[in-house]
Amino acid sequence: MSDSTHSGESKADFKIRQAVPEDCQAIANLIRELAIYEKLDQFAKATAEDFRQHLFGSRPYAEVLLAEIAGEPVGLALFFHTFSTFRGQPGIYLEDLFVQPEHRGRGIGKALLGTLAKLTLERKCGRLEWAVLDWNEPAIGFYKSLGAGPLDEWITYRIADEPLAELAREAPKS
Repeated sequence: MSDSTHSGESKADFKIRQAVPEDCQAIANLIRELAIYEKLDQFAKATAEDFRQHLFGSRPYAEVLLAEIAGEPVGLALFFHTFSTFRGQPGIYLEDLFVQPEHRGRGIGKALLGTLAKLTLERKCGRLEWAVLDWNEPAIGFYKSLGAGPLDEWITYRIADEPLAELAREAPKS
């Protein structure tokens, strides 16, 4: 993927690029800022080493687009591939989109999403999906302005930690 640079009147120039292993500390820092913004910082345990292993290790599980101003990371989009059995094709799931509050309103979030949408099409994926916290009205308004809409008929479920381990114990012995 090529780098993409944007500029506008009275807006700082910024660049969108694919993350590299040397960005892992910056990714960890931005994710921590996102967790604080979402009032979920007590759950943010990921380290730079976790990102190094899981984004750039022998089996990468996700990818990151970084937004930079003057070489400093100010935002990110962390995503991974999914697969639609009904469509019979891959998709992309956006796990996290974050732009530091002081850099919002400059088109960085839209550029991150636009770059991810372009990548979705280049990879012949059928859809781009994500979740948003129900109280995050600025994000909801932003996503609706792009033409995105909620899947009201679907409810996301999650199992983790001890309940996940307990369920795993129900698997047949091999």
